[in-house]
Amino acid sequence: MMHTEHHETTRTEWRAKIAWVVLAVVAAFFLLSEHRAHFLGALPYLLLLACPLMHLFMHHGHHGSHSEPKPGNAPESKETHHEP
Repeated sequence: MMHTEHHETTRTEWRAKIAWVVLAVVAAFFLLSEHRAHFLGALPYLLLLACPLMHLFMHHGHHGSHSEPKPGNAPESKETHHEP
């Protein structure tokens, strides 16, 4: 009996997620079809906005890598590297 209640909850949650996705697709369609000129006019600004956002998220941790390497993370020297 407990298994049936869990199965129904999961099925209800799954249906709710599908309904939200369908609603989002329909809303996106009408927004783009009715407001295409506004969307295309804002496209260059969205591209410019993407640049700092990509810099912020893509270079995470990059700025701290110029410091001295930690003792456990020392790079391999050329003398110890043997090529076949």
